Amino acid sequence: SLPDSTGSMNGVDMLKVYCSHPHLIVQLKFCKQENCRRFLQSYREGALQKSLQNHLQCSLAMAPVPLEMELKAGSEHLDNMLKDEERCLECIYREKPDRLRDEEIMELEECLKSLTIHQSINNNVAVKGYAPLKPSSLPYPCQDGSLLPQATFSFQGQHFDNRTITLDDHQKFAKLVSKKWKQVGRSLQRSCRALRDPVIDNLALEYDREGLYEQAYQMLLRFIQSEGKKATIARLIAALEENGLISLAEEILGLHSNEDCS
Repeated sequence: SLPDSTGSMNGVDMLKVYCSHPHLIVQLKFCKQENCRRFLQSYREGALQKSLQNHLQCSLAMAPVPLEMELKAGSEHLDNMLKDEERCLECIYREKPDRLRDEEIMELEECLKSLTIHQSINNNVAVKGYAPLKPSSLPYPCQDGSLLPQATFSFQGQHFDNRTITLDDHQKFAKLVSKKWKQVGRSLQRSCRALRDPVIDNLALEYDREGLYEQAYQMLLRFIQSEGKKATIARLIAALEENGLISLAEEILGLHSNEDCS
């Protein structure tokens, strides 16, 4: 669908695919301004959504496929300004990506190439040249939003699965970290390019009116979206320990409940 919308197989790159149920967030990088213009036109006219629905209908063997789309560049909602193409291009240009293409994308593309496409629900005849895809080979989260644990880490003498950060972890962090979210962000910053200066200070200014919860939530969201499966609970707990937020770490790991963290 993306080559269809940009007029070129090399017109756009997918940098990352991030699953946050019920949303699927795809981060894109356009190779030329003309490709971006064509994409915006395709999106504005509904051609991109129609193409996606058609491809999903074929690969999922279901019809119709419900699909809602939203286009953003940073914090800007481009759906509200689609008629002003130059403004959209300006917003997109300001958000030039500062990270490389995620290694999971290549794996995902290979999985999609081998996906079995059924010609119909009744006969289940696979298209020649396609092999069945084993669900276990897809780099998708489990039902609770976390990937299968690959290792363990130690905290206060106990061992925990080093899973990815869940929505529950995310919300607890934002609710309880208070003013120290910046300190935690700077600890994460050392191994996360997406949080490098001046990102943290910019987030503080951008979400100042929304308060500390939203500032902390957006900081950790930036970390999760940038790091993908590498956004593990061990990295978050280490950052909390470094900044003396032991109670919050215990709360996230379920070691106690109903206690606020300072």
